Amino acid sequence: MKDVQHYLRPGTLQLPALPPLSLYVHLPWCLRKCPYCDFNSHENQGELPEARYLDALRADLEQALPLVWGRQVHSIFIGGGTPSLFSPQGIERLLSDIRARLKLAADCEVTLEANPGTFEKDRFRAFRSAGVTRLSVGVQSFDDANLKALGRVHDGAQAIAAVTEAATAFETFNLDLMYALPGQTLDQLEADVTQALALAPPHLSIYHLTIEPNTYFAKFPPVTPPDDLAYAMLDRITEMTAATGLERYEVSAYAKPGHRCWHNWNYWQFGDYLGIGAGAHGKLSFPHRIVRQVRFREPRLYMENALAGNAVAQDDEVARGDLPFEFMLNALRLKDGFLLQDFVERTGLPLSAIAKPLEQAQAKGLVERDLARVKPTERGFDFLSDLQALFLAD
Repeated sequence: MKDVQHYLRPGTLQLPALPPLSLYVHLPWCLRKCPYCDFNSHENQGELPEARYLDALRADLEQALPLVWGRQVHSIFIGGGTPSLFSPQGIERLLSDIRARLKLAADCEVTLEANPGTFEKDRFRAFRSAGVTRLSVGVQSFDDANLKALGRVHDGAQAIAAVTEAATAFETFNLDLMYALPGQTLDQLEADVTQALALAPPHLSIYHLTIEPNTYFAKFPPVTPPDDLAYAMLDRITEMTAATGLERYEVSAYAKPGHRCWHNWNYWQFGDYLGIGAGAHGKLSFPHRIVRQVRFREPRLYMENALAGNAVAQDDEVARGDLPFEFMLNALRLKDGFLLQDFVERTGLPLSAIAKPLEQAQAKGLVERDLARVKPTERGFDFLSDLQALFLAD
């Protein structure tokens, strides 16, 4: 880890204030690697090295403290892998280690990802007692055939049981679904969404299945629905969610009032996040630069390096010319877009840096704007990657 003075030296950016800060913690193990998954996840072989990994996380956090000293943390997200494989006692220890070292906001949101195949009746309640305030349940589908095609370890009945348990243990939780699955029909998609809505989740995330490089599906691609059917599925999702009071506030996220995911909301607004754990990514702002970090990816290597005082594998300053695209990649996912003032504050760049692409986007009907705010139009939402690409550096 570089000395903090290295980050505070003069540079080309002028950030008038530092953005809100979140903490991301990566727990990399799962029961079985899903064929579509490109996250840093590893099948658990034998006993989970829980205590050693928690020691490594604590060491990693302690090394990073000078970079975020004095800053308040608004949210913690424990992702994976399948974090719910860790014991509630382990999660309690992790949160206790974090609380002892970071200044947490009074209403700090603590999210834990959980999968239906990894819970027993009282486990979710134990996570709640450990200090988790929000559960994110990775259901993906309620259809047994579709779940099998996705390589999931749970079935539809287990998914319903897990979400029902989450609803009794937590005031707020998130249900994750996927659509445009191999061989999926519009009727099957409707059945999935109907079942999801019947469970009354305060927050619903619905992602289009994408075939990512270096996954099993990339090597052996399944037959997925054609684009026109996928668009029809998205239209149907939007209709069905709106009818139950869930508002689409981000490309893939729907929430009831007061239940937006604060952690993801911070990402999308180009906030800062410290990432600890195997393969975790982070983005940190300083008065004159923005830095991205990546931890060592392989769990054993990560633990060795973190315990030896060197968890960071990559540490790069974001180039000035890349900042407009990096900002838009996040902010344009939000239905309400962004305040122009936030662009200046979060990137340290003047508005002239985005004037030309903004004009192009407006001329193409992809954004609407006034003197204070820019937001994607419905067309901009439908063709989001085309809109974001306008802001790529020449």
